Amino acid sequence: MERIRQLGTGIGWRPEIADAVERMAGSAGGVDWVEVVAENVCPGHLPESLLRLRERGVTVVPHGVSLGLGGADRPDEERLRNLAERAEALGAPLVTEHIAFVRAGGALTASPRLEAGHLLPVPRTRDALDVLCENVRIAQDALPVPLALENIAALINWPGEEMTEGQFLYDLVDRTGVRLLIDVANLHTNHVNRGEDPAKALDELPVEAIAYVHVAGGFERDGVWHDSHAHPVPQQVLDVLAELASRVAPPGVLLERDENFPEPAELERELDAIRGVLKTAGVQSAAPAQDEPATTPTTSAESAAGSAPATEPVPSVEEAPGDEGEPVARQRLGLAQAALLSALVAGTPVPEGFDRVRLGVQSRALAAKRADVVGKVAPELPVILGTSYRPAFVAYAQGQPMTDGYRRDALSFAEHLLLGDRVEDAGTRRALRAWWLERSGPAPLSRRPTARLARATRRVLLRR
Repeated sequence: MERIRQLGTGIGWRPEIADAVERMAGSAGGVDWVEVVAENVCPGHLPESLLRLRERGVTVVPHGVSLGLGGADRPDEERLRNLAERAEALGAPLVTEHIAFVRAGGALTASPRLEAGHLLPVPRTRDALDVLCENVRIAQDALPVPLALENIAALINWPGEEMTEGQFLYDLVDRTGVRLLIDVANLHTNHVNRGEDPAKALDELPVEAIAYVHVAGGFERDGVWHDSHAHPVPQQVLDVLAELASRVAPPGVLLERDENFPEPAELERELDAIRGVLKTAGVQSAAPAQDEPATTPTTSAESAAGSAPATEPVPSVEEAPGDEGEPVARQRLGLAQAALLSALVAGTPVPEGFDRVRLGVQSRALAAKRADVVGKVAPELPVILGTSYRPAFVAYAQGQPMTDGYRRDALSFAEHLLLGDRVEDAGTRRALRAWWLERSGPAPLSRRPTARLARATRRVLLRR
């Protein structure tokens, strides 16, 4: 097995803190490497800050959030190509994603296609593991560098689970050779929300497969821990990091912060706290490998060989006895995930065995997440609508599931308000109508029903 690359201490690169990250990069007590959300960068138009970091030899790792390898469908080929392109453009030594599903429904279940807009947990069952392992194999074959997968935070428990998180991750690594990105904040989240012991999970998972570690902040409200990435790292999360460091010296540790960014000095203090935990645990900060502005992509075979310990080839889900048409495991998982997601975003009945109160918390969290992201994708909407934006969007989201990306969601929200005469102020209504008309724009006739509906909506609005 190829030695896992030593990364050192890093931070999540975000445009809001780009200048601070550049100042910290490579400095004593600063950051050794950065991670960037893969979907937020374009290979042909990388941010100047990232280009400068690459020129200085700072490693940049793309971190995907939309692949949905834990979903019932096979990985989308275009999304895989996009992730591979970003890895090559950044000269990354590896790419990372999540053990989660982000969409459900569609042809596999003969039901409407739904988008969660967030990472949702997969059930820890044999069916889910079989599907995940095959999806990982497909992704590994398509990517030019090794893949590492992150454990996610969850508010809800699936009924009828057959494994603990540690056992699930152990079997995943054993069958695929994939590496792990262990988020200690997510282990703490699952401790509060699901009663799972982080120490037990660490005892069970293959720590030698860890590529690097995430550390992030959050907050507790009404007995529920929210993994916000917008608050300081609490001591409880640092304690989980200490538990992990007592078992293995992590090749890299990264501080995540997605919003509510503090002053650079505060970020530096959090990085110092992380280093302090590692030092106390006896972990010597290994010098990160000196990166180069460009690396030669490995082949898929080399990628697999460079992953954590693989044993036997992953059996195809299609080879399971008794399968007819689509694999039975995929169909069962698809139906279960579609039922759960529909309850969360479309208001359908809660599937049997789930905690209704927790599903309500998760549903509201998903609606709030959509409101936040749409507000960033279409920043004019919060300006036009003012303080009414958020309550109006949350009310819309609870009855209107997202079926496409966030830009389409923003347009659909505006349509919802305008067609339903939900904006009382005439000036606000005119501004919102002008915004919608400018961004919906004329387009060639499409065969897609959603596109035809958008054109019909435009004709109605133009008559108003």
